[in-house]
Amino acid sequence: MTSKHNERRFKEKIKAIQDTMFVLGGKWKLPVILSIYSGNKRFNDIAASIPGITNRVLSKELKHLEENLLISRTVIDDYPVRIEYTITDYCLTTEEVAAPLEKWGKIHQKKLRGKM
Repeated sequence: MTSKHNERRFKEKIKAIQDTMFVLGGKWKLPVILSIYSGNKRFNDIAASIPGITNRVLSKELKHLEENLLISRTVIDDYPVRIEYTITDYCLTTEEVAAPLEKWGKIHQKKLRGKM
């Protein structure tokens, strides 16, 4: 392989990782997904299930996840109007990313505590 080809592949790899981190990275996105996956469909239920998240941050994260097709927002025309969030089938593919992150995080926590 040429060095130009290797350089292109490296740049594509970096871009793919950056895209993943943009969509799933940060402190709150995966916890929001997990909360909805666990059955919390309404804003206040999601907020109550995630310690430390503010309403402003949750609102921003829900909008971001919806824009990236990971959750869907449904307005239920009732009195009062209700809004419910559900994960999409596409969102289930994030398990391929989340499971190794969870595994690594547990190992890292033990390492920091000096248990490895």
